[in-house]
Amino acid sequence: MDPMNPQNPVDVREPAAVVREFWARMQARDWTGLGALLADDLVVEWPVSAERIEGRADFVGVNAEYPEGWSIEVLRVVADGETVVSEVEVPHETVGVHRVVSLWTVRDGRISGGREYWTAPGSDPSPRWRARFVRPL
Repeated sequence: MDPMNPQNPVDVREPAAVVREFWARMQARDWTGLGALLADDLVVEWPVSAERIEGRADFVGVNAEYPEGWSIEVLRVVADGETVVSEVEVPHETVGVHRVVSLWTVRDGRISGGREYWTAPGSDPSPRWRARFVRPL
């Protein structure tokens, strides 16, 4: 049970469940509920765009302000202790499809840190020299 949001029970003993609920609340645009899953001193890094988000409020804010038209499909969640990795597809009506691999740290039922790699499928074209070794997805 999420003590800050009793209408949305989350098994805080299970880090993978916290991350699955994180994505569900993101999809629902439940910004208060999302914030309840985040540590106050959360730090999330986006290496591809060279940005760092410090604090719960800024992380919720940057996501709440993102232009509408997107949805989220969780492709997989894998956990090892307090480390949880998620792969998510985020199609957007006008921007196109993005994929994100996120490495989360979950402590005491809250996400305390993350590193997310956002990219668009096909945005890093395969060099010609690899053509005889690879097949298109």
